[in-house]
Amino acid sequence: MEKLTRDDLLSLEDYSRIRPEFRDGIRDHKRNRMVPLGEHATLYFEDRQTMRYQVQEMLRVERIFEDREIEEELAAYNPLIPDGSNLKATFMIEYEDVSERQRELAKLIGIEDSIWIRVNGFDRCYAIADEDLDRDTENKTSAVHFLRFELTTEMIDAAKRGVPLSAGIDHEHRQVTVAPVPDAVRNSLVRDFD
Repeated sequence: MEKLTRDDLLSLEDYSRIRPEFRDGIRDHKRNRMVPLGEHATLYFEDRQTMRYQVQEMLRVERIFEDREIEEELAAYNPLIPDGSNLKATFMIEYEDVSERQRELAKLIGIEDSIWIRVNGFDRCYAIADEDLDRDTENKTSAVHFLRFELTTEMIDAAKRGVPLSAGIDHEHRQVTVAPVPDAVRNSLVRDFD
């Protein structure tokens, strides 16, 4: 999947004009790229379209229009675009209540390394987590982790043929399996492979 370049982005003025429609379109797109893993955890699978939206929003919020700063945003978000042999996701642990969130994050240290996807008939593919920086401390994990799932050619070929996918968490304090991942999500994720 191609990385984003400056030419893929709209000026702040042009983006402002199309933002409502763009946001509605990305909301629809993201609906088929998320997998809830239990009540308080979700995998949000990223692609070129979700990252384009993220960059455009960052430019808008930060009022960024200088080339150097735009390139910095692209450098920050392009690594989250799949490379053709993998899936990339943002994993979020979501609790509205602050004290409950803090308590759960303390119990879930290392959860990012226990998240998996599986093409039926193959072994689980565990996430490679937080390649940019470590997000755990000795007291808690982060509520947000960036994951890469590196699949074999055989797994990719099977997924492209329609073999179901499953996903889950295998952590001492959280055991979740989603099987199968809904077809609409599987079909969207398969498009990430070259």
